[in-house]
Amino acid sequence: MKAIINRSNFSSLLKSGEFRKDKVIQKHNQFINCSGLQPGDKIKKQMGFSPTSMKAIIDCNNFYCSCERLFLPHLDKKPVVVLSNNDGCIISRSDEAKKLGVPMAGPYFQAKPLIQKHQIATFSSNYNLYGDLSWRVMETLRTILGKEKVEVYSVDECFLDFSGFGGQDLYQAGIEIRETVERWTGIKVSVGIAPTKVLCKVANHLAKKNKEETRCVVVLNNEAEIATALQKTPVGDIWGVGRQYAEKLRQAWGIYDGYQLQQMSEEFGRSQLGGVVGARLVRELKGVSCNDMEEELTQKKMIATTRMFGTPVTNLGDIKEAVATYTSRAAEKLRRQHGAARVISVFVVMKEESHSVSFNRGATRSLYATLPTATSFTHELIKPAIALVDELYEKGRIYKKAGVMLSGIVPDESIQGNLFQPETSNCGRRLMEAIDNINFSQRDDILKFASSGLTRDWKMRQELRSPRYTTRWEELYRVG
Repeated sequence: MKAIINRSNFSSLLKSGEFRKDKVIQKHNQFINCSGLQPGDKIKKQMGFSPTSMKAIIDCNNFYCSCERLFLPHLDKKPVVVLSNNDGCIISRSDEAKKLGVPMAGPYFQAKPLIQKHQIATFSSNYNLYGDLSWRVMETLRTILGKEKVEVYSVDECFLDFSGFGGQDLYQAGIEIRETVERWTGIKVSVGIAPTKVLCKVANHLAKKNKEETRCVVVLNNEAEIATALQKTPVGDIWGVGRQYAEKLRQAWGIYDGYQLQQMSEEFGRSQLGGVVGARLVRELKGVSCNDMEEELTQKKMIATTRMFGTPVTNLGDIKEAVATYTSRAAEKLRRQHGAARVISVFVVMKEESHSVSFNRGATRSLYATLPTATSFTHELIKPAIALVDELYEKGRIYKKAGVMLSGIVPDESIQGNLFQPETSNCGRRLMEAIDNINFSQRDDILKFASSGLTRDWKMRQELRSPRYTTRWEELYRVG
């Protein structure tokens, strides 16, 4: 007879201490045998480990803090933190700030005594600077490897296709790439090289964990190196395993690190980790690539612009100004990809009156409007957006955030002019191009629609923002 193991007695065995790292594989194979499936190690042999097609991930070290240090070199080796929108929470910490106990994503006002005590340099988010330096890092990598071998994953991360390196020294290649990026851009990065994207993230995590020993580069080039790396990686730190799944794996299955999860079968990943995504995760941990390099997304299906207000807003006029401003920004993004939108949505977030210690997001109300014809003209988008605000607004309520989303996006070449309108009504594209060109060259929305307001008292707070050194002539770094 085959042993029958279910989640309840599996958990009881775990709590009794009958097995841990070594015995969990045996129990899992019994679970698989009960299901009529093959054990995990048999599936592993069928898959076969082949490191011939390697990938890499480049991750900027404490990116926002690194950007601030780039133009303030006296802050090197000193604690630095960067705040979120409205200077609300801490979203980036240097290694020195981490050692001092500054919490990630914690409210700024709670960490302020600690920050003042240790004289930690604090900055508001400077997205103009971060975006430009991010582009420089990615462009450097495209120059080194070629555009087709770089997949931008986020503002501070990208995957590289290392399949062309063959038998070359991958570690030395990683060192050269890291040094080139730092020399050309001033931004320090860590490099993780492995057969799959999930293993690349594991390698990168280890590279950052001990920068001096690894020189910020880790290569997982064979089964032994992968097994050792996964044994050092808690299951909750595996890319694709969230907090709830990590807790489930620990409590229900006794899986505490990446190596234990690697020994599971594909069917286990499918049944316990969310279907096909979980199955791919297990395969990637075994060295079988399931997430190929993706082409850069140039045509977005939805465009959104949302912001927190600098101070709570109660006045209808202020909300209309904010929504008109966000609509203008979204329309610029839309024209940049040569698109036009059929649907516009507006939402507002109300501030909940609460005296509890927990932080509530607040109630969100939203409405949308379908336009007669798709458009990218700012004035044609602002009008329905303002009308939606009139419907959403409730007198006496306090609002803390608003946003605009454009959807139903189509290529603007497919839109015909209206035969029954005067010719001048069909020339809005030239007007928009002129406004975009002037605003791009002069910056700071020098040309804007009157409905966007003049004073904008509701604007997001950035009281500690550093100069936009690389994108504003008047804010260039001064030497001497």
